[in-house]
Amino acid sequence: MKRRNFLQAAALTSVIPICGLPSIEPLPFGKTPALSAEEQEAIAGALGKKGTYNEAQATYAVPLPRNDLKVTVKGEAVPIPFGFGGWVAFKKTLDGKQTVMMSDTVLLEDEVNPLIDATHAAGLEVGAIHNHFFYEQPRIFYMHLHGMGNTADLAKKYAQAIRNTKLFPANQPAAPAPVAETAVNVPASTSKELFDLPALDELVKYKGVVNGPTYKYTIGRDDLQIVAMGAEMTAAIGLNSWASFAGKQDAAHIAGDIAMLEGEVNNVVKALRANNLEVVALHHHMLGEQPRTVFLHYYGRGPASTLAKGFRAALDQLGKAGPMKH
Repeated sequence: MKRRNFLQAAALTSVIPICGLPSIEPLPFGKTPALSAEEQEAIAGALGKKGTYNEAQATYAVPLPRNDLKVTVKGEAVPIPFGFGGWVAFKKTLDGKQTVMMSDTVLLEDEVNPLIDATHAAGLEVGAIHNHFFYEQPRIFYMHLHGMGNTADLAKKYAQAIRNTKLFPANQPAAPAPVAETAVNVPASTSKELFDLPALDELVKYKGVVNGPTYKYTIGRDDLQIVAMGAEMTAAIGLNSWASFAGKQDAAHIAGDIAMLEGEVNNVVKALRANNLEVVALHHHMLGEQPRTVFLHYYGRGPASTLAKGFRAALDQLGKAGPMKH
């Protein structure tokens, strides 16, 4: 059996391939057990920063923004929430026996290999290294880390890996304070004033979230059940498509990510290009997940409504995976 056909069959029958052979035991699909309050406190204690618990997805996530950076795209300053904030998330495996950690880290070029070494020294693994942007200065790379184990131990290992980096919360400056509107016409500081949010929501067919001067949509793949390391991958632990808007309504930036099955990739690429959005990366984020998931990063400039239509056109291709041509 060809590898692709085997993997597709494995996904459909809930069987994970191990060393090229199917497991005789199906995945224990079902509701993810909750992280206890004590486990959540252990994560916050190890990192020195409280996160947010998504009860519906049984996932505890801590944002790791790089507030120390000043980033431009095509020579224009863009806010850190536009796409330069990392995160770490924890959730139980479906059988409840272990906890899984996933993280996306935002790094300068000379920070990549030291973090690889620290990650391995802490007993964790690297899942992917790639770009999310073109045209940004300074050059930014994104490294995905993962691990499994006891919740408290896993949090300590992750804290050990990032402790000497700018990712560690104690090493980060506070986020810039919002700029208030004044009588001298200082520009509004939040996306509520910068964008027509109801109009964007109507185009995208979802409701976004205001994060300072940016407006962001985060959309899960509720049509799929994807499992990695025995845990269900959902939006709160990184399996999502997103779009972030910066700038203002008539002159906006958009950047984002589309989470796809292999058979959806080229239709999504065509939809983005038909709407004049630039494809800037195509890659994986995880290792060993089933079914195989591919992530595409894109970028665009223009009126926010036009950019939102392009994002919606890409979303419309999801769930329509066709046969591969080779």
